[in-house]
Amino acid sequence: MSLLVDHVGVLVTNDPALGAGPLGLVEDAYLVAGDDGQVAAVGPRPPAGPPPCDERLDAGGACVLPGFVDSHTHLVFAGDRSAEFVTRMAGRPYEAGGINATVAATRAASTDQLRTALEDRRRAAYASGTTTIEIKSGYGLTAAHESRLLSLAGEHTAETTALAAHVVPPELPSADAYVEQVCDVILPAVAGQARWVDAFCERGAFDADQCRAVLEAGRRLGLDTRLHANQLGPGPGARLAAELGCASADHCTFLDAGDVEALAGAGTVATLLPLTEFSTRQPYPDARRLLAAGVTVALATNCNPGSSYSTAMSLCIALAVREMGLTIEEAVLAATAGGAAALRRSDVGRLSPGAPADFLVLDAPSYAHLAYRPGEPLVALTAVGGAVRFRRDDRHT
Repeated sequence: MSLLVDHVGVLVTNDPALGAGPLGLVEDAYLVAGDDGQVAAVGPRPPAGPPPCDERLDAGGACVLPGFVDSHTHLVFAGDRSAEFVTRMAGRPYEAGGINATVAATRAASTDQLRTALEDRRRAAYASGTTTIEIKSGYGLTAAHESRLLSLAGEHTAETTALAAHVVPPELPSADAYVEQVCDVILPAVAGQARWVDAFCERGAFDADQCRAVLEAGRRLGLDTRLHANQLGPGPGARLAAELGCASADHCTFLDAGDVEALAGAGTVATLLPLTEFSTRQPYPDARRLLAAGVTVALATNCNPGSSYSTAMSLCIALAVREMGLTIEEAVLAATAGGAAALRRSDVGRLSPGAPADFLVLDAPSYAHLAYRPGEPLVALTAVGGAVRFRRDDRHT
């Protein structure tokens, strides 16, 4: 069935050919989602009214945006690490080793328990305006457990990532021994369930040579590559991601001039995760420097139980504006088109004819309210392919 979204106060298309500025803004607009779930028409509302459709949604002058593209999450897990957060807020630094606590809890959980928890988190992401989401494994660390997590992730997205190289499991004697198992056993077992392969290039996790081995093994199995890089301090991750032509280098908290130059030269997206800095009290990356060098920037939540337990993309936008030097327009682009670029997608993150009708309606007249009113539940409705997945007044999913 076709859907008309009428009386849109400001429509963000992310297509400068359709409207004003880099966001392609159209005022007093309408949008039509066709029977195929794609955008059929957008534009200024004609005096005679927009074309009739099977269904009509009156936006009432609200702002409508492309759905957020959250390109970095760890949504499949069990357990609680709130005590770790409390000690961090009392001054203890964040360390990568806490991941194994989640591994133990996730391994012990039943598949039904994991599925229920994942469904709850995906509903929260819809309520936050996220229409496209990436979900990683990484809390199983054996072929069977990683396969289970990727199977569950695949129930919600095609953007599944094999992150077996997340941390060394307690039963393995060394990082080298585990990397050998990842390359020779785990990745071959799960490659058919994932689109991406990822690794945690960080002290306390895996070094550059180990990460290179994992990413190259994944690539031989047909997986595309992305990399956790430069989160806890300066390191080789960003340059390794650029060297290997990864779609994205994620975190990028500690970058030097050479790292930025390498990312720009390779066309690797810098995915920034401001909720992680908020939760760990680390410095926020300088997004202004990345944009000035020509690096594409994405914003994502990094939703996970240890360092960023939130699906709130709107709060990512607010923090990026307040703490990372982005304008509100740049932050909105990073949370939509930037996330799409990090997933090597050209279809999502925009609202132009032929794109999926993935959109959100704000309970606000302008996208500026995403930063102007941080923490407010501003998403009134989220639709994927023209079908409503969240409506605030009835919590319809």
